[in-house]
Amino acid sequence: MDENAQTPMKGAVRDAISEQIKHELYSSYLYLSMAGSFKVANLSGFAHWMRKQSEEEREHAMKFFDFLLDRGEHVQLLSIDQPPYTFRSPLDTFEQALEHEKEITSHIHQLYDLSVQEKDYPVQVLLNWFVAEQVEEESSATEIVERLRMAGEDSAALLLLDKEMGER
Repeated sequence: MDENAQTPMKGAVRDAISEQIKHELYSSYLYLSMAGSFKVANLSGFAHWMRKQSEEEREHAMKFFDFLLDRGEHVQLLSIDQPPYTFRSPLDTFEQALEHEKEITSHIHQLYDLSVQEKDYPVQVLLNWFVAEQVEEESSATEIVERLRMAGEDSAALLLLDKEMGER
């Protein structure tokens, strides 16, 4: 046996990673859609923040994509659903983003559980980064939701937050 040969992945883990790539790409697509909605509403700072978030989610998908390739696996890209493209308000948009991040966290945890069950240690190492990243993602979205709630209907406060979001 070749000492440098990779331990083959179990199909369930590979398939779950393919599914996670789909989730990460959907996240990118969703945040890009939110960026467009903010831009139409003349909230360029929020649009900038969401565009950056979209890019970050695509990078997450690529981490999983490259990981599969590094393990000698073929990557099966799955269909991505169409995201919504209109939102009621900045608060509604970020509340949806927060709920979406919680859903992604759940998917990451399920994938981690599967990797433990299948004793796929390299996947667990990869997922440790994602577990920590999701804490950051949820915290960031929660902070913005809370600040938007504090701003309420105050357009000056909203514009101040918009300016701040543009500095990301």
